[in-house]
Amino acid sequence: MPAKLSVNVNKIATLRNSRGGNVPNLLQVALDCERFGADGITVHPRPDERHIRYADVYTLSQHLTTEFNIEGNPKEAKFVELVLAVKPAQVTLVPDAGNQLTSDHGWNTLAEKAYLTDVIAHFKEAGIRTSIFVDPNEAMVEGAAQTGTDRIELYTETYAHHYPTDRVSALAPFVAAAQKAQVVGLGLNAGHDLSLHNLAYFAARIPGLLEVSIGHALVADALYLGLENTIQLYKRALSQHE
Repeated sequence: MPAKLSVNVNKIATLRNSRGGNVPNLLQVALDCERFGADGITVHPRPDERHIRYADVYTLSQHLTTEFNIEGNPKEAKFVELVLAVKPAQVTLVPDAGNQLTSDHGWNTLAEKAYLTDVIAHFKEAGIRTSIFVDPNEAMVEGAAQTGTDRIELYTETYAHHYPTDRVSALAPFVAAAQKAQVVGLGLNAGHDLSLHNLAYFAARIPGLLEVSIGHALVADALYLGLENTIQLYKRALSQHE
């Protein structure tokens, strides 16, 4: 079965917030993404609410019919409260600083083992599937397994960066990390800088890939190709067998 596509709608909120008002309508776009074939919707609210607002998360949770994935740093008490109140299908834990432009590294699951184990237990008690953002490092994958998390999300920026010049070498650490995830019994997600240019090659070669979360590239492609067509193209890329 192909990996599921979760559409990150942060960029839609950024566009809305840049002008004020409610254009584009974030909720309508998210519902249209579902109607156009998205398997889920992802948001990453940050403390300054520069794109997704906390109020958006509550609104989306009341209307979405596909899986809702909320990303964020659990060291922010407000984020933990939000997730426990909304109870999404999945929470993805990301070690971002509050003022960070975008995610750029995974957890050190060995150094943060005690902390992650505790916070993951709270989410799982609430019936929320947990995922930890990690770099493609086998030791970090093993460390993640010891925290009790259900899944990991591989941070794919290095793959995307090196794909144009040497896609075989770019992919190698991700294959190794994915294989390690299978050995230690973790579900596998992936995301960051995946696009129509590099997704099919990645998805066809990563064992056990369950879900990708894509926002920036998908929204950029939709400016030229249209949102419905773009979502279908990403879904097709996930189902190709190169």
